[in-house]
Amino acid sequence: MTTGMSAHEGAAARARRGGAAWRVGILVATAVLAVAKACSTARMPQPQGYYQFVDGRSMLGVDNALNVLSNVPFAAIGAAGLLLVLGGGIVFRDRRERWPWTVFFAGVALTSAGSAWFHLAPSNDSLVWDRLPMAVGFMGLFAALVAERIDVGVALRLLWPLVAAGIGTVVYWILSEHAGAGDLRPYLLVQYYPLAAIPLVLVLFPPAYTGTAGWIAGLGLYGAAKWAEAADGRVYGALGFVSGHTLKHLLAAGGIAALLVMLRRRRAAPGDLA
Repeated sequence: MTTGMSAHEGAAARARRGGAAWRVGILVATAVLAVAKACSTARMPQPQGYYQFVDGRSMLGVDNALNVLSNVPFAAIGAAGLLLVLGGGIVFRDRRERWPWTVFFAGVALTSAGSAWFHLAPSNDSLVWDRLPMAVGFMGLFAALVAERIDVGVALRLLWPLVAAGIGTVVYWILSEHAGAGDLRPYLLVQYYPLAAIPLVLVLFPPAYTGTAGWIAGLGLYGAAKWAEAADGRVYGALGFVSGHTLKHLLAAGGIAALLVMLRRRRAAPGDLA
């Protein structure tokens, strides 16, 4: 059930978050350091070796079939998330909290199509359609966490600038590639900083809901997905039937599913009850 937040509940939430300024300061400081690190690093063009996926098998007339078809779970989970969030199947202290989650699950659903298109014919230009919805999803997820743990109003003010920044990093990357001086640094920043900030926020800020384990499970599965991506050939050599990149898609989808289950099952944290 989706609920509004009464004046009493709002006062309780503000009291629960009392003294949060220093916590916010830590979060802002880490963001500034991450931006400074990205700016001080040399330009990073897209490695062309990235497109050499070990499993190029065709099935049913589809090239790179498993890397293409393993994107189907993103469509299913993204659609399920949108139905749950917009259909009132989730407990929210403030109805506005549904908007960052809507952006996140929309990004997940669109990633299914974008990533499938990319894997049909891997190139810089097709990779754009994979990265655009992913950037949107990362920004939505980070705003959802800010809304849950820090402040809903702040999260909503950040949401669309974050989404615009995420899209902008992908546009900047592809334009820089076409100009002959590819630069992945901004895109990597918007992908990895929110993921690195999630455990920091979970530690620094008290929960508004039960289900923190869902955040941890989702983050852990995404970390496993990135490992599988880097170990594409080793995984294929060890298992013989599935590559690391295909496994990456399945593990990442599992991480998103963990967040969806968390949302469905969570309740207001005892300390946040009016």
